Amino acid sequence: MKTVRILSIEHATPNVMHVRTEKPDGISYLPGQAVDVAVDEVGWTTELRPFTFTSLPSDDFLEFFIKTYPEHNGVTDEISKLSTKNSLLIGDVFGDIQYKGEGVFIAGGAGITPFIAIMKDVDQRNGIRNNKLIFANNTASDIIENEFFSILLGKNFTNVLSKEQTEKYEYGYITKEIIESQIQGADSYFYLCGPPPMMDAVLKELKELGIEESKIIKEEY
Repeated sequence: MKTVRILSIEHATPNVMHVRTEKPDGISYLPGQAVDVAVDEVGWTTELRPFTFTSLPSDDFLEFFIKTYPEHNGVTDEISKLSTKNSLLIGDVFGDIQYKGEGVFIAGGAGITPFIAIMKDVDQRNGIRNNKLIFANNTASDIIENEFFSILLGKNFTNVLSKEQTEKYEYGYITKEIIESQIQGADSYFYLCGPPPMMDAVLKELKELGIEESKIIKEEY
């Protein structure tokens, strides 16, 4: 475990913290990967939780968007109480989501985090081109990095809200029809990350659309 001081911490949405820390020597990761994190405070150092890097490997800091669950009185709630006077502990790097080629990214809530780093990386290397994002949340205020994705993707950014109706966004859940409307060709990849029930539902829809498993990139739990 390596100790990293918090450089900045603030709310990105009402229940998501945007955290930047020092970058320790020797750490190596790929866009889309995650790391085990603990709070460097008495009683919390062995409570490891996985969080995805949203910074790029070339950045001189580490960055995370961490969804908090105050009702659990657990690690994420403790993180929400921290300041730049505190530190985190960084453990092992892991993760299966990596960019394979142009396609449709499908995310739910905090499942967007691996796609933040991947899209930053793709944009820097080749330009974002025709990659697309379908992002499911409860309300508009829950959309992590809404401005970033709106500028980066423009018309290729589709938001779906399950608990708020607005003319600007789709209402309900990610349907087969919404996915089908974003498919750009037989060679498209599909990147999937979100809560297990959402992932199960989307995987079923992708199967019904005839998408081959080799074209689906997801985190393995």
